[in-house]
Amino acid sequence: MLRAAAAAAAILPARFAAAPAVSAAEELRSPLLRVIGTLRGGRGSVLLGRRARFCSNTSASDSEAAAAEAKAEDATAAEGEADSKASSAIVPTSTNIDDCLSVIALPLPHRPLFPGFYMPIYVKDQKLLQVLIENRKRSAPYAGAFLVKDEEGTDPNIVTGSDSEKSIDDLKGKDLLKRLHEVGTLVQITSIQGDQVVLLGHRRLRITEMVEEDPLTVKVDHLKENPYNKDDDVMKATSFEVISTLREVLRTSSLWKDHVQTYQQHIGDFNYQRLADFGAAISGANKLHCQEVLEELDVYRRLKLTLELIKKEMEISKLQQAIAKAIEEKISGDQRRYLLNEQLKAIKKELGLETDDKTALSAKFKERIELKKDKCPPHVLQVIEEELTKLQLLEASSSEFSVTRNYLDWLTVLPWGNYSDENFDVHHAQKILDEDHYGLSDVKERILEFIAVGKLRGTSQGKIICLSGPPGVGKTSIGRSIARALNRQFYRFSVGGLADVAEIKGHRRTYVGAMPGKMVQCLKSVGTANPLVLIDEIDKLGKGHSGDPASALLELLDPEQNVNFLDHYLDVPLDLSKVLFVCTANVIETIPNPLLDRMEIIAIAGYITDEKMHIARDYLEKNTRQACGIKPQQVEVTDAALLALIENYCREAGVRNLQKQIEKIYRKIALQLVRQGVSNEPDQESLSVTVSEESSSGDSTTAKDEILKDPAVEDASVANNVTNPASEEANEVNLTTEAPKEDSTSKGNKDTDGAADKAIEKVVVDSSNLGDFVGKPVFQAERIYEQTPVGVVMGLAWTAMGGSTLYIETTKVEGEGKGDLVLTGQLGDVMKESAQIAHTVGRAVLLEKEPDNQFFANSKLHLHVPAGSTPKDGPSAGCTMITSMLSLAMGKPVKKDLAMTGEVTLTGRILPIGGVKEKTIAARRSAIKTLIFPAANKRDFDELASNVKEGLEVHFVDTYREIYDLAFQSDAGTETS
Repeated sequence: MLRAAAAAAAILPARFAAAPAVSAAEELRSPLLRVIGTLRGGRGSVLLGRRARFCSNTSASDSEAAAAEAKAEDATAAEGEADSKASSAIVPTSTNIDDCLSVIALPLPHRPLFPGFYMPIYVKDQKLLQVLIENRKRSAPYAGAFLVKDEEGTDPNIVTGSDSEKSIDDLKGKDLLKRLHEVGTLVQITSIQGDQVVLLGHRRLRITEMVEEDPLTVKVDHLKENPYNKDDDVMKATSFEVISTLREVLRTSSLWKDHVQTYQQHIGDFNYQRLADFGAAISGANKLHCQEVLEELDVYRRLKLTLELIKKEMEISKLQQAIAKAIEEKISGDQRRYLLNEQLKAIKKELGLETDDKTALSAKFKERIELKKDKCPPHVLQVIEEELTKLQLLEASSSEFSVTRNYLDWLTVLPWGNYSDENFDVHHAQKILDEDHYGLSDVKERILEFIAVGKLRGTSQGKIICLSGPPGVGKTSIGRSIARALNRQFYRFSVGGLADVAEIKGHRRTYVGAMPGKMVQCLKSVGTANPLVLIDEIDKLGKGHSGDPASALLELLDPEQNVNFLDHYLDVPLDLSKVLFVCTANVIETIPNPLLDRMEIIAIAGYITDEKMHIARDYLEKNTRQACGIKPQQVEVTDAALLALIENYCREAGVRNLQKQIEKIYRKIALQLVRQGVSNEPDQESLSVTVSEESSSGDSTTAKDEILKDPAVEDASVANNVTNPASEEANEVNLTTEAPKEDSTSKGNKDTDGAADKAIEKVVVDSSNLGDFVGKPVFQAERIYEQTPVGVVMGLAWTAMGGSTLYIETTKVEGEGKGDLVLTGQLGDVMKESAQIAHTVGRAVLLEKEPDNQFFANSKLHLHVPAGSTPKDGPSAGCTMITSMLSLAMGKPVKKDLAMTGEVTLTGRILPIGGVKEKTIAARRSAIKTLIFPAANKRDFDELASNVKEGLEVHFVDTYREIYDLAFQSDAGTETS
């Protein structure tokens, strides 16, 4: 129907001319007219003599059409037609239509004009328009209308705009004649208004030759239809099919009804050729198809062509009806659903079953706050009442309504005055802390102190504790254990890399997507006002363009200020004084001093070897075995394997890497068991065999574990394995004696592959086959020399991953530059300055001890610190550098198994250093027996656990002269001692 509409728009104000009038009796006697008369559909009572016109918005105005009608009526009256009630005939003129053998050629760009139809055209050529006006005044208003051919290489179905019309207007004479179809229509010029000329088609013409070029005038022949038999059955059937198809189209489309009714009022003698012209003219077919109907003189073939066109029109009409129906169903369905929903809401509201949105929201908020009304602060209740009143005055569709609703949602959901019941049982807390963590006595003691104070006061006051230590020592899990011991809710958020202050203090409500800060979100999540909040990675705070988060944390973590913590979103004070804050950091030096001042620092230096053994055996191995789905009787990891794993693979202070290595071992064991055919539920026979095999060794293992668990002996026994050479040798002997049994066991596992009825033996992991599970050792022995040579001294260092030992090496360089000092080993600025100080102090000491020794004056020294790819910095290697230089100058090696640390001044004073525990652990790992520490660090050393200090000879010095006496004492004295 889109094409039909386009055709109607192209035809514009087309009126149907009529043949000579006939009487009413003759009309009734015409069977075809009676059939087509049924298409009127209820509009049969049309006033006689009425002239209907069929037009569109783009046609001439009604006044113009009325003027054309009036002229036609006047001409009809002048002719003296007797029957004024008949339908109007073609407008007569004084010029005989048969005498028009030479006419002006008018181009039609869009569609051909069929006889009996009106068509308006626009004539832009002023000379041609003047000729048409003069001809009409001379009572010779006839011309020829011919369809314009498409340019070569163009598709007639594609709309290209008005460029073609402009080119047609520019054509003259022969060029225009070549672009016109030969067959056209003889037209009568009924009216001329401006440059618009209204044409009425009469009969078919064919161009024979050109008479004049400007305006284009051609000679024409009048064409008549070929003779036909009007009683032919095939022709009757074809015409009736055309009529029935038109009737079917009219049922679905109202666009053609006006065409039919108008044509019925203008037509006189209804015949086959008129029917064919009518069907082709009102169809929306292609202009070339319509031209083909116009050129066809055989009436039967013309009817067939018209039938094809209106059949296509019928399919288009059906398609339009289907599209309209689908859209109508969708729209009507949505409208019906909306109407029913509105009716349902009205009914529910009338019955009191449901209220509107604002009333329901207000009731929900009031119900929330009713339970907390007694505990909620008065100023918060006042804000809530004001916001509820404001909510009732706002439209639900406004943006301010959603802002107020979200604000009330946050205000009413917070746990105002709702505190969880704390457990102040110190013994219960001690039990939980010991269950979750091994060691960490200072941390546990601080938590128990906090609980004891809360028990005596009857209430607990929130504190800020900062756990600092290397990665993997369990800082985050300690916070979770504290929450469980205190029966507090636990909430964790990390501030590592945080650069937006709004994450802490919240956004202003005026911003789109505003949210409160982390603390408000925490209180909403936990539902209590006294949770334990763990702030992770506080030493890694960022600083962005939107402010400094470290400064924003001051109000949150200051016990004097967080009583009235103000969040930007809530804009009402929050009491956070009952919240227990636990912060974690790797290095406290990067924490801003104002923030650090508000925290209580608890340092976790890391775990020594025996602590790692207990953690691996009692926590990591058990959890990993359960996670891998392996039964205890299917695998055995010996103490020797764990010790080798800790010493050679996992030397860092934490146990996270140790856990990864244990998981790696158990994954490989799981794969090995599955390849041997073990399932998650082994049969009872193999289970009994495995249990019986373990029975003999199980008792001894259990007894051994019980002995290790004894606090009095467990630390000493494991520590001796590390530090005492005699015990090391004994342990090596024990391991070697047990190794053949384990090897035979593993060998038996390989030999039992072929025996289907034999139970699968357990997998044993020992130090001998540990490399098969975790690969080659990562760390080699830190101790390179049994007896350090001349110019080499062992120092002690501290890193973020724990303590370590390092050698300071000094040698003489031949050549120029006497008295110079060359430094290598990727040393920092502080360490380079320490080397210069050591060089100066060393020269002074040598001058004092050996005045005749001119080594420093005559030699160029090269000082190197191994592990050159590792950056090193710090002042604590000063005394070690002096000793290395003096050893080279005097040609004496230092005492065996000696390590030292301490910062030295130009006057030879030894200043205190940090990381005493880490450096002591590193010395024990390298089997060092004698340590030299600054005297100011004696208290730090005394606070260490007894198992860490056991077997060590530690000297505390104030000046370097004391170190000189300890480092270069006689070998005989050393051996005697």
